Amino acid sequence: MSKHSKYIKVNLILIAVGFVIAVFLLANQPNVTQNLTEDTVIQKVEIPAEIAGRKEQIICHTGYTVSYNSDWKIPNWVAYELTKEEVGGAVERYDVFMPDPEVPSDESATTYDYKGTGWDRGHMAPAGDMKWSEQAMKESFYLSNICPQNKKLNSGIWKDLEEQVRELARQKGKIYVVCGPIVSQRPKTIGSNNVAVPDAFFKVLLQYENGNWSAIAFMYPNQSGRKPLSTYAMSVEEIQKITDIDFFPALPDSIEQKAESEVDFSKWNIKSDK
Repeated sequence: MSKHSKYIKVNLILIAVGFVIAVFLLANQPNVTQNLTEDTVIQKVEIPAEIAGRKEQIICHTGYTVSYNSDWKIPNWVAYELTKEEVGGAVERYDVFMPDPEVPSDESATTYDYKGTGWDRGHMAPAGDMKWSEQAMKESFYLSNICPQNKKLNSGIWKDLEEQVRELARQKGKIYVVCGPIVSQRPKTIGSNNVAVPDAFFKVLLQYENGNWSAIAFMYPNQSGRKPLSTYAMSVEEIQKITDIDFFPALPDSIEQKAESEVDFSKWNIKSDK
């Protein structure tokens, strides 16, 4: 047998052995879809996918991650996890609003943009969720985490939902939260820096309980009014279509699709008629 023939034969044997090993490994690979638990999911499951066609500066702070939009001077979204231990924190409210030092000054809102406008400086990641750390509390007042928000909404049903999320974290141990504004193509603006005024706000929740992942979304018009919480609830699938944001891309598709297609209050212990 020629050297060339021997070379080909050896290579064929190696390929065959490699194929058998690959088949064996795949056959014994655990079913990711069935065995994905909260402990094995990749970190930062709450972080949405990159948003196409929109300004986006990702900033990681102590208590939350923000996707900042320099065109709007407000966030695209703010995401964080909230645990039972964090809800039990006792840090006092900081109450000093300031530009985010990670945002270039010419791309940021200032506190003067809000003065005399009638709009509240509405938190996305609320200060009440950051009582576990003085630094997290301080950073929750960065203007990259703030939007112009209707006063009655901010102190009313939006605040009610924030309180219910904290109660959920106490009960369930951990909740993943993504929230932010819904902004029109030509939004109303305030201040010399043209800070966009949102038409509405969204909040998306994800939890892992009893071996299952579940999600739910809420959308509130940026105006006064009070209706039962169930009025504002929808599936994550629906809010994705409205916001053009892909939530929870780290989850396997089959789990993500199931969780994002449902609106099941029985899984959440939320007072839907409040």
